[in-house]
Amino acid sequence: MKSKAAVLQGVGREWDVVEIDLDEPHAGEVLVKMSVAGICHSDDHFATGDSVLSDDIAAMMRELGMDPPDFFPMLGGHEGAGVIEKVGPGVTDVKPGDRVAISFIPACGNCRWCATGFSYLCDVGEFLHSKKMTTDHTPRRHYDDQDLMAMMQVGTFSEYVVASARSVIKIHDWIPLDAASLVSCGVTTGFGSGSTAAGTQPGDTVIVVGVGGIGMNAVQGARAAGAKRVIAVDPVESKRDIAPSFGATHVAENLGEATNLVRELTWGVMADRLILTAGVVHAELVGEAMMSIRKGGVCVLTGMTPVSEMSVPLVLAEMVNSAKTLKGVLYGNMNPRASMPMLLSMYEAGTLKLDELITNRYRLEDINVAMKDLRAGANIRGVIDFDLT
Repeated sequence: MKSKAAVLQGVGREWDVVEIDLDEPHAGEVLVKMSVAGICHSDDHFATGDSVLSDDIAAMMRELGMDPPDFFPMLGGHEGAGVIEKVGPGVTDVKPGDRVAISFIPACGNCRWCATGFSYLCDVGEFLHSKKMTTDHTPRRHYDDQDLMAMMQVGTFSEYVVASARSVIKIHDWIPLDAASLVSCGVTTGFGSGSTAAGTQPGDTVIVVGVGGIGMNAVQGARAAGAKRVIAVDPVESKRDIAPSFGATHVAENLGEATNLVRELTWGVMADRLILTAGVVHAELVGEAMMSIRKGGVCVLTGMTPVSEMSVPLVLAEMVNSAKTLKGVLYGNMNPRASMPMLLSMYEAGTLKLDELITNRYRLEDINVAMKDLRAGANIRGVIDFDLT
């Protein structure tokens, strides 16, 4: 079938809105008619090249007997929600007409990681940047006589999505698809980073660096975990202005300002937790962040660092002597089939803000405007609304 979609041809290119070909869903797969797709910085990292391997790294992988991923052409989008249009053989969890949120982690439920509660590390992740499906390892998306790599095996910047049934989670009929879209990536990643992954305890002082679509939810997560103080750090004034409505107790324009504020608030003890959720986390920021946490404190790295930046300025002796932790975090250390329903229940109860996160809505044809606004920090979360004309 044909589907209008946003395709990225390479680094430094704009997104092309084109008509792609989608095959029928095979065994274990579904076809979803998209309603809403979130605009996340992870998509833009491929356009800027931050997430694309350099020639040196690709060569190193080949020397180790590994095949570097072939990213382009890429069907974008990994956050969204829609309605099941069709199911392939063997699919019983969902049926046509069901409303679903997209999960960019198609957890298998069987591997070591899934079996021990770490489904965000599922072994299926090995195939997230493949042009072949995780189900039977054959391609399903095509454009201009080429197979497409779909972002995180979903590719939500498309009117229709063909994906593994494990990549969709059924939601209640009364949940708005806007809200379901948000918890499919940004909200869950941020909330988990500020609570579960950071190990935030009641009474803690937490710094969140970068309060966009992920960081604003790290603020909500830290407050939900009982943090006494949450300092929201962002250079964009409008984000600092709105952060208190999401639970921030203090705001700062940069980490240096936040560090001085925390030093004063804690009588020199410093922050218990620091969450790095800037759109792009450059290596030098990590060193500065580690100096802002207390003895035994935890620094959570959620935002992406360009793959070309492989050296981080850390004072290792200070890390050892102060027993500090630098922790890489994927999906907020949350498990999609448990966390999405939990967060939507909090939304229903009025204890989690979701509607307020959406700053702007865009047509699919305006994808490049949306990406420009993302880079400018104009949105907390922008979304593609497939119902806009």
